[in-house]
Amino acid sequence: MRVRATLNALAIRLEGNESPEEVRTTLAQLPARPFEVEVADFVPAEVVAAVLEAAEGRKVVFRPPRGYEAPARTEVVPETVRAGRRVSASGSVVVLGDVNPGGEVVAGGDVIVVGKLRGLAHAGAGGNREAAIWALKIEAKQLRIADLVARAPEEGFSGKGPERAVVKEGRIVLEPWGKGPR
Repeated sequence: MRVRATLNALAIRLEGNESPEEVRTTLAQLPARPFEVEVADFVPAEVVAAVLEAAEGRKVVFRPPRGYEAPARTEVVPETVRAGRRVSASGSVVVLGDVNPGGEVVAGGDVIVVGKLRGLAHAGAGGNREAAIWALKIEAKQLRIADLVARAPEEGFSGKGPERAVVKEGRIVLEPWGKGPR
């Protein structure tokens, strides 16, 4: 455990190897200022209880370690994305409906459309070339994965079932997936 004074609080870093007794003893000797507790590793509930007990009515704020990024969450859109609407998320996006022309879906992860994709889909928007675009039918004029862009073929669409767009050899390619008709 490390303790240092900041402008507004006492910054306490729990490494995960502290005992409740050690926490109580150390924190009991500190001046009456709020606690800002950084949890660097797994900390047993008894240690957390010791911190709260030692706080004796002071404000206590728990925070993750510096540099920690919360995992991206999947956003579910329960309806069709119509023209003029833009859906954006740091994680994946699942659309339970179509993406109409003029609609946009931008995701840091995958874009999954349980319907027809006729609007713009941008998967891996933060540069993730491992992301994919999945749809029951892809009819979009343009697809984007990370920094890559693919345009619709001039001869029209030939997909006969669920498709996904992935990056292979530096290009976006469409391939069938699932058990739809081929």
